[in-house]
Amino acid sequence: MRLDGAVLRLTLDRPDKRNAVDDVMMAGLIDAIDRAGRDEQVRAIVVRGAGKHFCGGADIVARNAPAAEGDAKPARPRVGSIQRRVPSLAHRLIPLVLSVQTPVVCAVQGWAAGIGFQLALAADVCVAADDARFWEPFVERGFTPDSGATWLLPRLVGTVRARELLLLGRALTGAEARDWGLVHDAVPADRVDAEVDALLQRLAAGPTVALGLTKWLLHASASATLDEQLRNEAFGLELSSRSDDFREGLRAFRDKRPPRFEGR
Repeated sequence: MRLDGAVLRLTLDRPDKRNAVDDVMMAGLIDAIDRAGRDEQVRAIVVRGAGKHFCGGADIVARNAPAAEGDAKPARPRVGSIQRRVPSLAHRLIPLVLSVQTPVVCAVQGWAAGIGFQLALAADVCVAADDARFWEPFVERGFTPDSGATWLLPRLVGTVRARELLLLGRALTGAEARDWGLVHDAVPADRVDAEVDALLQRLAAGPTVALGLTKWLLHASASATLDEQLRNEAFGLELSSRSDDFREGLRAFRDKRPPRFEGR
């Protein structure tokens, strides 16, 4: 984790495991993103993977590994252990990425599987290498989807394609994910960092209050009626119009120059 000017840079750093996320990493991501949403210095967040891959999913292998020879067999978890653990980890991370009023960008190379796929879907902007691989491994491993896969995918690509990904286990390249509308763009692997950094500069220099409220409005619309969403929009307009950046936007329009937003 590193604060680079107004950009919080988060790196999934287990390259020997394709950056598979364990409970410690999950809790660290949740804490970092949650705090960033309250930190007025942070105007954009980027999540990358170390090495050749973005994220190979949750590290279920380590959690379910048999005891080594000579070691005591680990105690079997109590019934309901998954139901107790998941809401505070994976099922907290994805809603947080969707709802935090700070733009989140993902840079994807190599594999984005399981929760890595969902993290890319939940981000406000995702740029992938055109040869990246997006995959939902759940059924092939004998268990059901989690981390919002069955909520995100039907809304983004429709039920038929969601079934293809979740029931048939189809893997998509980055280029295919772009064509399906799952990611913002797919570019050659050697251009991903440059494209992401250009987007981060744009977001970090943008009207932070308006961007955050627009993100909230888009997320709220998923469960709102039209009348409810119109009230939400009126509320967002009331707040954003009181910001310094709104006044700067008006001055820039009047002066026929690019605005210089300060995120306030």
